[in-house]
Amino acid sequence: MLQKEVNRWRFLQKKIAFTNGCFDILHEGHIFSLSAAAKEADILIVGLNSDASTRRLKGDSRPINNQHSRALLLASLIMIDAVVIFDEDTPQNLITTLMPDVLVKGGDYTVQQVVGATEVIANGGRVVINNIVDGFSTTGLIAKIQQL
Repeated sequence: MLQKEVNRWRFLQKKIAFTNGCFDILHEGHIFSLSAAAKEADILIVGLNSDASTRRLKGDSRPINNQHSRALLLASLIMIDAVVIFDEDTPQNLITTLMPDVLVKGGDYTVQQVVGATEVIANGGRVVINNIVDGFSTTGLIAKIQQL
């Protein structure tokens, strides 16, 4: 279904950006990152790690919020046009299927470390690394809550 929408956006000559993450407990850092990603194109698609994928990446105590709740929160944000849940550890297959014009990642990555960067660049797209907002992380929030 998403591929049909992507085809429609392409027909309308819209630029498509893609970013991804677990977005377990939505916080200010996420909003900053998603807002920055949305500024890179006309359309923003967010790949969301499934519950199983999040557990493999973050440990057995995660996610705090299930994939339905996380997807609903993300889809409710004005800057996001589509949310797609993926079960793999990385969004490699999703990226090569959607082939966004802009691949956006936040953090201390280099372009060479970003999953899907090679394919997006080879297809004429670009990769953007956005700064992260210091002091905001889901792991930090969980630790703070546990100290209460």
